This record gives sequence, C-alpha cells and structure tokens, in this order.
Amino acid sequence: MLKFFKKNKPLEIVAPITGDIVPIEEVPDKVFSEKMLGDGLAIDPAEGKVVSPIDGAVVTIFPTNHAIGLVTKEGLEILIHIGLDTVELDGIGFKRAVEKENKVKKGDLLMEFDIDLIKEKGKSPITPIIITNMDKIKKIDKNNGQVKKVDDIIFTVEPV
Repeated sequence: MLKFFKKNKPLEIVAPITGDIVPIEEVPDKVFSEKMLGDGLAIDPAEGKVVSPIDGAVVTIFPTNHAIGLVTKEGLEILIHIGLDTVELDGIGFKRAVEKENKVKKGDLLMEFDIDLIKEKGKSPITPIIITNMDKIKKIDKNNGQVKKVDDIIFTVEPV
C-alpha cells in the first residue's frame, strides 16, 4: 500500500503552468472533458514552461514530448498533457528538460513548449492536469481563475 493512502492526509498540487484555469468539463476534447483518464483541470497557458507541481518522480514522457506522467512519493499519479491533439506535432515545438525516472521537486522545469507554434499548427495550447488514479481519491478540491506556476495551488486531494 502506498504511504499517501495510509496516512490519509490531503495533498496540495501547485500550478505547473502560469495561466487561466479551465474547468475540465469545458476542455474541448472528450477524452478530458468526460474524465476518461481521470479528473483534474486544465490551464490555458500564458507562457511555454511546465514545471513540476509536486515532489516526486517522472514516470512517463511521451516520445513526442507532449505529455508527462509524474508520481508523488505518496503515490498520487498526475498526467500533464501539453495542448490538445499536440501528439500530431510529432515533438515539434517541445523541448524536454527531464528524463524518465528523474526525481523532481516542485518548481523544477519539466518541459518548454512554443505556444505560438502550437496555435499556428491549428492546435490548442490548453493543458490538462489530470489525476489518473482517481480510484484512490475520496475528494478533489479544484481552484479556479488565474494561477502562477508554483505559487498557486490548483487542487487539493484527499485519499480514500
């Protein structure tokens, strides 16, 4: 059993990107809006830098660099999906700063991306931040409005 779930303590997740929060239900992609991968929210980015919202480890980086999977030391799994349909860009406009299995701290740079290029290619830069192991979560409190990376909490989760 994971430590996070044994202690039953709430965990705060900070903003990995500066921008405006978009409720997950309003993301124009059914995979996210219908919570097929989990629950969370999205951020319409004001800048092209993604930092770690947690202390933990990188467990997945897609070859196209458009998505990163993280896990906290307590066992909470988080997916950061940079943009919508950005897998189709085949990595163009993305520059990774970490590798799989790297340990990360809140605020460590994970990825840089070119918002203008994403838009020029007809894609949306809206970035979902999803908790993928929702079966272990009793409650998720989501923030709204504008957020600044690292400085603002985007959600607090309570384990089952």
